[in-house]
Amino acid sequence: MEDRHAYEKVRVNGAPAEATLSTGTGGGGGPELRWRCAGGVTAERSLSLEADVLGVEANGKEVVVRAFVADAAAASCAAVGKRRREIRRRKDYVFEMAAGEGAAAAWGDTLRGCLDSFGRPKRLFVFVNPFGGKKRANKIYAAEIKPLFEAAGVQITTQETKHRGHAREVASSLDLGRYDGIVCVSGDGVLVEVVNGILQRTDWKEAVKMPIGIVPAGTGNGMAKSLLHAAGETYSVSDAVFAIIRGHKQSLDVCAIVQGQERIFSVLSMTWGLVADIDIESEKYRWMGSARFDFYALVRIMNLRRYCGSIHFVPAPGYEAYGEPVTQVDNIVERIEQNRESPGPGPGFSQGPSAELERSDWRFFDGPFVAVWINNVPWAAESAMAAPEAKFSDGYMDVVIIRDCPKPDLLALLLKMSDGSYVKSTYVTYLKVKSFRLSPGQLVENPRRGGVIDVDGEVIARGEGTYGKDQHEDLMTYGPSIQLTVHQALATIFSPK
Repeated sequence: MEDRHAYEKVRVNGAPAEATLSTGTGGGGGPELRWRCAGGVTAERSLSLEADVLGVEANGKEVVVRAFVADAAAASCAAVGKRRREIRRRKDYVFEMAAGEGAAAAWGDTLRGCLDSFGRPKRLFVFVNPFGGKKRANKIYAAEIKPLFEAAGVQITTQETKHRGHAREVASSLDLGRYDGIVCVSGDGVLVEVVNGILQRTDWKEAVKMPIGIVPAGTGNGMAKSLLHAAGETYSVSDAVFAIIRGHKQSLDVCAIVQGQERIFSVLSMTWGLVADIDIESEKYRWMGSARFDFYALVRIMNLRRYCGSIHFVPAPGYEAYGEPVTQVDNIVERIEQNRESPGPGPGFSQGPSAELERSDWRFFDGPFVAVWINNVPWAAESAMAAPEAKFSDGYMDVVIIRDCPKPDLLALLLKMSDGSYVKSTYVTYLKVKSFRLSPGQLVENPRRGGVIDVDGEVIARGEGTYGKDQHEDLMTYGPSIQLTVHQALATIFSPK
C-alpha cells in the first residue's frame, strides 16, 4: 500500500488529542495509528494495524477501532518470579473527528483498506467439540472466541461435532471454496480428524493448502501450545484466536502411519509404552482435565512396565551414530512397500501421498523399552514439552527412547518435562529420523499381555489384556510392524507469526 499520512484533531475515548494515520511501510513498522492527548500529559500512544487491530467501524463522526492490545498491569502480575509475558485484552478506541462525518468516513475506509491488504481470512468454518477436556468448548466459544471473530468482521459457519470421526467426515466433503480456513475449537483430536479428512479427498493436492487453525479447548492442546510458544506468545484461547484472525500461515509436516492395507495420518505424535499407557488409561479421569496426565503418570511409574520389541529408523543428518546398523535393509523396505501397494477401504484409507522410503542407512534398537515417543511438534500437551528440538516443517520426526530407568530418576524426568530438559538425561535417547518402523512386543513382566499404540491421542492397536481391549475394535493390529514416513510441509496451519 502507498505510504500516506493523515492528520486529524480528535477526541480519543473522550480525551482531546492529535492523531496520525500512516498507511505505508516507509518507517519499517507497517501501517499504524498514533495519537497524543492535548497538553502532552500522557505519552504518545500507537496501534499497529497488523499486530494490534481486529477491526474498524465508522459511525457518524466516530471511528471505533477494535483492538487486541497488551495489558501492562496484567503482564506485570504475570511476570512476578517469571519472564515478563505480554497478556493481551480486548479494548475499543473511539476516535471522534473534529472535522465531522466526512473525515470519519475517510479514516474508516483507509483503515479497512489497510486491514484488507493483510490478506486476513473473511470466512471461516469452525468445528466445536463439546466432548473434549472438561466439556467446556461451547462455553469457551460463546464467551471468548465468537466475540473476537465478530470484532474482526469474520463470517463464521459453526459445526458442533456429534461423534468421533465426525470432523473427518465433514472435512472430506466440505465445499472449501466457500471458506478461507477451517478452525478447530477442541483439543488436538479434531485437528487430526480434519487433516485426515482433507487427505481423503480426491482434490487433496489443492485441499492441503486450506489453512487450519486450532483454539485450545480440550485436554492435550499440544499443537496450540507449540504454535504460540514458538512465536513467543502467551498460551491462551484469545491469543490463539487472534493468530487465526491475523491470517499468518505456515507449513506443517504430516506423518503417514501404515500397517498392511491400513493408513492414517498423524500431525502430533505416536507413542508406545509408558506415555501411551498414561494417555489412554487416564481416560477414566478425563474430568480432571490436563491434571489427569500428571496424576496417572505417578501411578504408572510406581507400577512400571517394560516392553519387548524393536525399532528401526533412518536417522537424520547428524544422528547416524545412534543405534546399530541393519545389514538386510532390502528386507525392511520390501515389507514396507508390500504394505502400501494396495491400501484397502475402511477408516484408515486415504487418498493422500504415497510413502517415499529410504533404501539405505537403516539402524535399529532392541528392547526392552520403557517408552518410545515419536513427535512432530515440540509440545505434546500444554504442560509437556516432549520434543524441544522439533520443528513444524523440517521433514523429520523427533524420537524419544527410554530403555531402562530407575523409578526415582523417572520421577525426576517427569518433573523436567515442562521445559523439555528431561531429554538431557543419560536415560533418554533423543534423535531425529526420516523414517521409522515399530515392532511392538509383550510385557517383560507378563508375556501374555501387550501394550497400546497411541497416535495423536487415539489408540490404533492394543495387545491382549490392555485397557479397553474388549470394548473397541482398533484400526491396526498389535504385534506386526507399523511404519511411519514424514511428508514434509504437507498441511497448512494458521500461525501467530
